[in-house]
Amino acid sequence: MKQEPLRLTDFKDIDFFKRGKVRDVYDLKDKLLIVSTDRISCFDVVLPTCIPHKGEVLTKLSLFWFELTKDIVPNHLISADVNEYPQQLLKYKDVLKNRSMLVKKAKSIPVECIVRGYLSGSGWKEYQKSQTICGIKLPVGLRESDKLPEPIFTPSTKEDMGHDINVTQEYVAKELGMDITEKLKKLSLAIYKKASNFAEGHGVIIADTKFEFGLSGNKIILIDEILTPDSSRFWPMDGYRPGGSQMSFDKQFVRDYLETLDWDKTPPAPELPQEIVTQTSEKYLKMIELFLKQD
Repeated sequence: MKQEPLRLTDFKDIDFFKRGKVRDVYDLKDKLLIVSTDRISCFDVVLPTCIPHKGEVLTKLSLFWFELTKDIVPNHLISADVNEYPQQLLKYKDVLKNRSMLVKKAKSIPVECIVRGYLSGSGWKEYQKSQTICGIKLPVGLRESDKLPEPIFTPSTKEDMGHDINVTQEYVAKELGMDITEKLKKLSLAIYKKASNFAEGHGVIIADTKFEFGLSGNKIILIDEILTPDSSRFWPMDGYRPGGSQMSFDKQFVRDYLETLDWDKTPPAPELPQEIVTQTSEKYLKMIELFLKQD
């Protein structure tokens, strides 16, 4: 792995498509090139400090989960082997290796498909107020980090700017139609259950995660990333203690640090100290070790 973190890419001879919080995307006419940088965002703000190896971890984990779940739903991956990339990309081989993928173009479905198996994050905050999450009534007396009776589908809007907003399934059905909403729910829960069973066999709890889907023609496919420390809460099973927050292998560690600062969660974000950067990088790399069994 490279030691210098990658913040931005600038391939001037390739059509730029968009810059997300973490990924730089290029338009190759009939397909897209997605490059995962080492940027990190918290509270929907991109931090000025990068996390070494982060983009490589996101890519490797996504590739792993795409393969594991392709029997449930097809995904947008074409190839992540730079030797199979178009000729015009080969000059950027050193940058693209291990942190990029060629993907099919798809029409993004404008909803974040969140599945929760445990009570944490914004779900815990909402439960404390109303004993519901996204309109779903939950049992009385649950504690923070408790396992839910069964995984639940709790969608949110997908905002280009600002915070995503938790919504009910009825809201999504009104916007997208009941048929596609039910399909998204079924697919999301199936992926979560298969991934959770695998993760638990490797000593990891997937507390919650989010998926993004798109339309390729009339077919729903999985897009973006899947089951990474950016899109999921990963907890070590051997340290799981319901009744409070949990140690995690995801960017919650950075969020927790930022919560200790006098920062209003609007740009510009503060720089991260080296100790936080190092520990965060180690947490991301740990997921490769646990799931892919690579040194």
